[in-house]
Amino acid sequence: RRVLRAVARWAAAAMAFGVLGTGTAFGIASLERTDVPGLATEGDGRWDYPELSLPALPAGSPRPFSPGNPAEIHHADLRELLLPAPAGAKPDKKLTGGWISTETFLDAYRKQDRRSVAQLLKDAAPRHIAARGWTMPDGTTSRIYLVRFNSTAFASRMIDDLNVGSSAGTPLARTDTTDLDPAWGSANDIENLSSFVFAEQAPFGAEHVRQAYTLAGDTIALVVHERPGKRETARIPFQQTLILQNQLLA
Repeated sequence: RRVLRAVARWAAAAMAFGVLGTGTAFGIASLERTDVPGLATEGDGRWDYPELSLPALPAGSPRPFSPGNPAEIHHADLRELLLPAPAGAKPDKKLTGGWISTETFLDAYRKQDRRSVAQLLKDAAPRHIAARGWTMPDGTTSRIYLVRFNSTAFASRMIDDLNVGSSAGTPLARTDTTDLDPAWGSANDIENLSSFVFAEQAPFGAEHVRQAYTLAGDTIALVVHERPGKRETARIPFQQTLILQNQLLA
């Protein structure tokens, strides 16, 4: 069986793939509960996500980073690659886990930048955009967007055109000064994926934002956690959310 590394800073553990029905589930092999980023652990602040499973693929279609898929195409339904909401979450009425319009995706950016991002999307012509959002009892809002393009070249170009790299690039809505997050280390990276992780720096406005872009073959993920008030958005559940979403795309 293929092995997936759960690469959170709090996890140095292997997660084995096991077949469940027509999909693939992340099984747990010889791990303590405290080693698994998807399970709740009292006191450390992580969220209680359900067991994750990879969706079934069309007959004869390979996984995105397998030897038989040099183009790194995700053949699974993009909506089924979205991370499910954790226990206790209140679903977002607009970002329900289904397809969204370009206009809804543009709402993630500051109003004055939406026209330029819209032009980038028009030029890159994404195939699909799917999104899921929710709010936790402490007021933290989580939003995950998956954008699939016709090739890895278009996805990579979109990251470049947004100026994402050493900086967060085109600002998201309700953000001020956003810099690379020093709490995200190389130990959190997943093979074949490139993540660019940022946190809003003090002094920030009416809310604090953490955000990340992940380039995964033909698909880009944008993960955003936002918390109102003067307290920072919690680091551990943000990293947990990003890592689990990345695992679904790997």
